[in-house]
Amino acid sequence: MSRRSSPWVALAVLTLPVLLISIDMTVLGAALPALTEDLDPGAAEQLWIVDAYSFVLAGLLVTMGTLGDRIGRRRLLLWGAAAFGVASVAAAFAPTAGTLVVARALLGLGGATLMPSTFSLIKTAFPEPRRRATAVAVWSAAFSGGAAAGPVVGGFLLEHFWWGSVFLINVPVILLLLALGPRVLPESRDPHPGPFDLPSAALSLVAMFPLVAAVKTLATEGATVGAGVAAVVGFAAGAVFVRRQRRLEHPLIDLELFARRPFSVSVVTNLLGVFALVGLLVLLPQYLQLVLGLGPLTAALWMLPGSIAGVTGALVATRLVRRFAAPGLVGAGLGFAGVGLALVGLFGGLGAVVAGFVLLGGGVALAEALTNDLILAAAPADRAGAASAISETGYELGGALGTAVLGSIAAAVFTARTGQETLGGALAHGGPVDAARDAFTAGMQVASALGAVVLAVTALGAWRMLRSAVRVEEPALSAAARR
Repeated sequence: MSRRSSPWVALAVLTLPVLLISIDMTVLGAALPALTEDLDPGAAEQLWIVDAYSFVLAGLLVTMGTLGDRIGRRRLLLWGAAAFGVASVAAAFAPTAGTLVVARALLGLGGATLMPSTFSLIKTAFPEPRRRATAVAVWSAAFSGGAAAGPVVGGFLLEHFWWGSVFLINVPVILLLLALGPRVLPESRDPHPGPFDLPSAALSLVAMFPLVAAVKTLATEGATVGAGVAAVVGFAAGAVFVRRQRRLEHPLIDLELFARRPFSVSVVTNLLGVFALVGLLVLLPQYLQLVLGLGPLTAALWMLPGSIAGVTGALVATRLVRRFAAPGLVGAGLGFAGVGLALVGLFGGLGAVVAGFVLLGGGVALAEALTNDLILAAAPADRAGAASAISETGYELGGALGTAVLGSIAAAVFTARTGQETLGGALAHGGPVDAARDAFTAGMQVASALGAVVLAVTALGAWRMLRSAVRVEEPALSAAARR
């Protein structure tokens, strides 16, 4: 970072890739109706178009985070930005559903280099706890706001352009990042990284992909032989991976980080919060456009309050934590989010959906702004990249599982009632329109109710375990959060 550049300028540049990646997690929700009409994907292809990005990103984050510790986090960030830009163009002009799935996977590959670099560079630029907490809140606001704004951005673009425009908007942002990054971002790396362990990187992928595929198959097709085999392969590879990490002098993942309860509880909390948020965000644009009959821009405007709530929740977290204990705030945030999903699950309708999305977006953002700071505070500076990668793996895996599980549950309810795979397909091929719309609404409500239960359990568990950890095991973290 040049002498003329302040850490806050660096933070502004670091929010650019965060916005891109979080928007890309959810922007396709708004584009799915138009995309379905153009490419005619089946139910499985439609889910993979959404999921491929998050699955590949989640599978590679730990590997890329450790690679950044070795070769330099700024260097990895800029390489990944260039790859992300190229993949965005490929996705925008994909001629078939299969091609779009491949392009989305390539976007995940590029995104895997971006997220751990941005989060870990914050610790380098802001070593003082109070300023770091504010920087983390801004980072969290960018992530939560981007995820919530994805459908809004998509709706605006689809009102004026074709569905590929939701990917092309990445390109100017990437060019700006490549122009400013070398000038204003600090470089940092682990001074004693040790050798890069390729077998561990391969094992992490072999463990991640089959487990996610098993969950996806279980949600869409039930307990099949294929799902069972995939789960066994994934668990076996995961067990070998963990055993190898414990033996290595320089492991790919420092498992000792998980022994710190604030770190491990915060990672799981982030995963489950994003699980619920992204699960609804996949369904909500389709509900507003195909069930209620709103245009893309009108639907986007109705989602705007939830997007604003997400940014607000993250930004007010640093002020609230000066007066209230972080564990209680994390539990309260997830509790409000659970109430929001319960509103959607119980009532449906435009008013309940908008109010529910406001509570969900604001509550999840509030909780995760605080847990992100606890993650950084718990991690040693020389392992910031690896710790950040673990945290981001939780984010992305939560988003992928939210799409797979909640999206598949909603799809299963819809298919059971109509015999059709997707709402867009049912409306395109004729048939009872009101029955199809009622079936989709029922599926969304069942998925929302399940998400509300998950958030309620997570809120209680996070509050109890973080309260115990901060009070007994890690009292310094509580003081750091309040400074």
